[in-house]
Amino acid sequence: MRDLFRKRRMWRPPSRLRDSYDVVIVGAGAHGLATAYYLKQHGITNVAVLDKGYIGGGAAGRNTTILRSNYKTPEGARFYDASVKLYEGLAQDLNFNLLFSQIGHMTLAHSDRAMFVMANRAEVNRLQGIDSRLITPEEVQELAPAMYVGPETTYPIMGALYHPPGGIIRHDAVVWGYARGADEGGAEIHPGTEVTGFEMEGGRISAVRTSRGRVKAGVVLNCTAGWSSIVNDMAGVPLPITTHILQACVTEPVKPFLDVVVVSSQMHVYISQSDRGEFVMGSEIEPWTTYRMNGTLNFLQDLSRHTLELFPQLERARLLRAWAGLCDLSPDYSPILGTTAVENFHVSAGWGTYGFKAAPIVGKTLAELVATGRTPELIAPFTLERFYEDRLVSELAAAAVSH
Repeated sequence: MRDLFRKRRMWRPPSRLRDSYDVVIVGAGAHGLATAYYLKQHGITNVAVLDKGYIGGGAAGRNTTILRSNYKTPEGARFYDASVKLYEGLAQDLNFNLLFSQIGHMTLAHSDRAMFVMANRAEVNRLQGIDSRLITPEEVQELAPAMYVGPETTYPIMGALYHPPGGIIRHDAVVWGYARGADEGGAEIHPGTEVTGFEMEGGRISAVRTSRGRVKAGVVLNCTAGWSSIVNDMAGVPLPITTHILQACVTEPVKPFLDVVVVSSQMHVYISQSDRGEFVMGSEIEPWTTYRMNGTLNFLQDLSRHTLELFPQLERARLLRAWAGLCDLSPDYSPILGTTAVENFHVSAGWGTYGFKAAPIVGKTLAELVATGRTPELIAPFTLERFYEDRLVSELAAAAVSH
């Protein structure tokens, strides 16, 4: 029985920390585990992934599973499109069913100004070869026949930005698949191991201090959504970000009647139906900065009201649970990715609510950066230096609602 358990175990249990590692990754979420997985493609296997909690216990396990690439800037659209393309083949690469459903992503427009913004985004996307187009109210109704688009709506639907490659995926399966793949590649995963500080020598990090002891490190990566500014401060590299909570909730399973992701920027709501029939719903980040992941009654009231304006048939559906996660927000709503002033310290931070969408391409490009010492072209626009060189990559118009 013990041998059977070992064969079915997805990754090795935590072991003693070694004295040194070629790469130490802080954060065992989707980004950290993806980076560890892709590092093995470069022959780098002496890797430790550290997390003060459990695997996927942060943003990777608290998002609403939506994937898309219809962003506003050419840099952002290219980057997330590369990630969606990796997601399309990820289940086969990891040999793990991720339940990826490319059901399409539809962002509603309720005003002339919103239609203008959607048309602009559609053109940016199409110039990057991304399937994204403006559609009419009649097409909206055809894609979501159960949604109320009648003349008495509080927010009349004038059209939508439709993005067929978008969809939903099982977030915990992505984490588990990357964890198993990283483990098979030789990386060690150490949950319950909090990073408490760094030792510096000659402008580099020489060692990482943890709650389980000290380890020497060749390269250190900060992949901690929510806590990235705290980890960066330990290395003496401040980040221009603020941390907010994002809330979401899910209903009891109901008969399937929605097979497209629906987003409304003006109503601040996004809605999808899972393969199990649950309605997964969320809103915008809360405006205050905090590390307390407490839900609020106002969120549930506002979200329920706007959801029922679109789907009145959910009136009697019961909410099963609600949750909150931490989001690090940068000044231009784009991530901070790549090298820092500390030679061997790299960062993946400032993702707002977009981090899970980017996990595969973040892992692939960070692994390439570590292996070659060169910043990949895809992530060059997102370096920390842009805030000092006045070359922001503003995704604000694509972030009017979190997804």
